[in-house]
Amino acid sequence: MTTAFDPIVLGGRRLSSRVVMAPMTRSRAFGPGAEPTELMATYYAQRATAGLIVTEGIQPSTVGQGYPDTPGLHTSGQVAAWRTVTDAVHREGGVIFAQLMHTGRIGHPSLLPEGLVPVGPSAVAAKGQVFTHEGPKEYVTPKELSEAEIRQTVDDFAAAARNAIEAGFDGVELHGANGYLIHQFLAPNSNRRTDAWGGEAEGRIRFAVEVVTAVAEAVGGHRVGLRLSPGNPYNDIAEDNPAEVYEALLGRIAGLDLAYLHLLEGPDRDLTNRLRKAWPGTFVLNPFTYPEVTGPEALKMVEDGAVDMVAYGALFLANPDLPARLAAGGPFNTPDPATFYGGDHRGYTDYPTLVA
Repeated sequence: MTTAFDPIVLGGRRLSSRVVMAPMTRSRAFGPGAEPTELMATYYAQRATAGLIVTEGIQPSTVGQGYPDTPGLHTSGQVAAWRTVTDAVHREGGVIFAQLMHTGRIGHPSLLPEGLVPVGPSAVAAKGQVFTHEGPKEYVTPKELSEAEIRQTVDDFAAAARNAIEAGFDGVELHGANGYLIHQFLAPNSNRRTDAWGGEAEGRIRFAVEVVTAVAEAVGGHRVGLRLSPGNPYNDIAEDNPAEVYEALLGRIAGLDLAYLHLLEGPDRDLTNRLRKAWPGTFVLNPFTYPEVTGPEALKMVEDGAVDMVAYGALFLANPDLPARLAAGGPFNTPDPATFYGGDHRGYTDYPTLVA
């Protein structure tokens, strides 16, 4: 019987276990360069016993930033700074993928250089507010991307992926979930285009297909993962029939031999099972456990063959040595939500391990 603590080969690389550290925004890339810091290197290196680390969302371009103090991968300074992080993780024997996240309409002009505004598939504002350095602000109506701008955005993702490999990452994960740009193209309430990038399912999946294809061509499909969250209403997304759209999407990218598909699950387990059957490669699940954090019981899904790997978010945030704690059945540190975003080392690099 396969367990979550058995090795697995992912994209030609042997991982120590099937326990994944899920991507989590922490907003600690302080300074004008949106560059990672030494503290961030410490944070990721502490968690290098994960079978795979997926970083926080990293913007592939300046306009892709939607939150304060999130890091980028589109300048030479950012590449050099990320090398510090990847070197630290590799010294501890870890494997780390960079998550590329373009937030699209989720953001605010105050977070961007003067003259830039958030962009999206259509000029439709999301309902809600975003946190900025000046406090919460209403989402603005995004600039609808032109055909040329869509092409440039696809190129930006590919360039950021090449930068990630130059920075020492073992691969990249494309963030197609949680209401950000790729997800905005997939959803009919945020994508109201009538051209070839919108309309029916085939048009709405086109941007995702082209981004995944371009990135796979840039760095090799074996270095690319894709994260999806079908039906997830986060960031004002509405999807009436996600099965049709996501099965079509998986059908179009199945031949690219990607490293993995990473599903952020909603309450519809039947949809999860359908997509699992539709995906020919490695299947990573961040299971739906709301309102609780994902716990040790999720490991049984690997034993049952329902998934290949299990992703942990908040529990990994609070437990740097999570695989050892899971194997021992606990105990587990409790995550402190007050320190999730921004701040210093507190609630970031000061969570204790079982063996101090």
